[in-house]
Amino acid sequence: MSEEILTAIDSSVFGVWFLIGAALVFWMQAGFAMCEAGFTRAKNTGNIIMKNLMDFCIGTVVFILIGFGLFLGEDLMGIIGKPGFDIFTDYANFDWSNFVFNLVFCATTATIVSGSMAERTKFISYCVYSAVISAIIYPIEAHWTWGGGFLSQMGFHDFAGSNCIHMVGGISALIGAAILGPRIGKFERDENGKVIKVNAFPGHNLVAAALGVFILWLGWYGFNGAACTSVEQLGSVFVTTTIAPALATVTCMIFTWLKYGKPDVSMCLNASLAGLVAITAPCDVTDAFGSIVIGIVAGLLVCFGVWFLDYKLHIDDPVGAVAVHCLNGIWGTIAVGLFATNSAPGYAIADAAGNEMVGLFYGGGFKLLGIQMVGMLSTALWTTVTITVTFLAIKAVLGLRVTEEEEVTGLDSTEHGLASAYSGFAIMDVSNTLNMTVNENTDLGVSDYDEASEFQKRASVPVVTAPVDTGSGIHKVVIVTKLSRYDKLRKAMNDLGVTGMTVTQVMGCGVQKGSGQKYRGVEMDVTLLPKIKLEVVVSKIPVEDVIEAAKRTLYTGKIGDGKIFVYSIDNVVKIRTGEEGVLALADAE
Repeated sequence: MSEEILTAIDSSVFGVWFLIGAALVFWMQAGFAMCEAGFTRAKNTGNIIMKNLMDFCIGTVVFILIGFGLFLGEDLMGIIGKPGFDIFTDYANFDWSNFVFNLVFCATTATIVSGSMAERTKFISYCVYSAVISAIIYPIEAHWTWGGGFLSQMGFHDFAGSNCIHMVGGISALIGAAILGPRIGKFERDENGKVIKVNAFPGHNLVAAALGVFILWLGWYGFNGAACTSVEQLGSVFVTTTIAPALATVTCMIFTWLKYGKPDVSMCLNASLAGLVAITAPCDVTDAFGSIVIGIVAGLLVCFGVWFLDYKLHIDDPVGAVAVHCLNGIWGTIAVGLFATNSAPGYAIADAAGNEMVGLFYGGGFKLLGIQMVGMLSTALWTTVTITVTFLAIKAVLGLRVTEEEEVTGLDSTEHGLASAYSGFAIMDVSNTLNMTVNENTDLGVSDYDEASEFQKRASVPVVTAPVDTGSGIHKVVIVTKLSRYDKLRKAMNDLGVTGMTVTQVMGCGVQKGSGQKYRGVEMDVTLLPKIKLEVVVSKIPVEDVIEAAKRTLYTGKIGDGKIFVYSIDNVVKIRTGEEGVLALADAE
């Protein structure tokens, strides 16, 4: 009797822990939101928070309708589960705990992609993607491993999701970012289209990113540990889940310190997550030594992944999602076949015949490693095909990417009507979130500069020239225009040889008026528009060339495209610095 009581208590305790673990995994959505927001620019923070929120909410809807059935329904030929509606037809006997537990894992898979496609994706298109991966792509491949499908019958092992969740999310992130294209200004190309420079876009809030990583690490104890069925197994999983990310982070710190001269903060944050991803599949079957090696490799792999995407593939991944989840998801899946040891508590990896299998480095040969490779490649192939079809279909029907103007302005404003996620704070991106209203009074009727008349050119970009010119040959050109034209204007000036310039953000209003934004349905009046003021000083470069290049770049066929002021600088001494446009001017005695 006492044994039966203890068994019942033990079952109840771990049943409760199972749900607590699910709650911790749900809390990881906050970690993903904070991490992604911190690693990107302030003008897109609201959009990122909204995407992470809707990943879970949309995922819940489609998981109820079809995802849960495809995942854990009656097995059909080892491929899919039989869809059903037991949650509606037989709620009294429904498996509530299993539903919630697997729902939060499903939402995690979907949200990985948000970071790699951040700052330039249409919100409606992202919502459609999120629904598809939660309804079909994830449930079917997860069924193969956790729902009684063909991989589980082979002996494939993925305890908590390096393969089924992180690699799937990482592959989706890679393909999505590749199809979407890089953010404006990320890569600079020559006339042949070859990338000649990779630009860094620092995240606006490393504090939020770090908080997100700590939240994720905390949640990972539930992510990896929730399915444990004994105290010994749970303790072992907590140990491996602690060692791997710690070693990954230390490795990354040393590597970046040696390579770049300073330990890189954001890379170390990524490395912590990389170690967690890598240990997710083998967390219950490896020991301390295996965890150390897995963590060290993960710390190096994430550094390689970020570099490889930037400098070789030229794919823009703002948060390092591919390096963290795709590469280390693959590594964690393979690591099972290398480091699985039956000394781990509750060890239970066996082939179809019931024969125990251990990793290559523990005397098990290549059998388990081969099964892990088959499982990983099968899942990768399924994900690659289905997510590619999904993104291409969305691109054809709805379009994936926002316009250039919307991207530069920021998605908080253009996608959600949000002036700023930091209203009341003087952050640079705050002034980058306002729109301009174009109407019949501002449209000049011709959008092509070469086809426009001189009158139209003057109306769009008027040039004001100071009357005094004593022939000093030195001119100061001041250009005032929209924020969205800055990148093109800078490139036009660089092409002329003007490499030195002063840029200031200013506010102003002319014929075009600020358009009102709404917060909680209440319109906020805007009377001033964000502008940039770009100042250059030229001597050898003809000032007429500078004016013409600026007019051509700024012209869109609307009144208010910009304004150019030209001053002749008299009675000055020019001190050369070896770079045209970078001048120090002093009054001549």
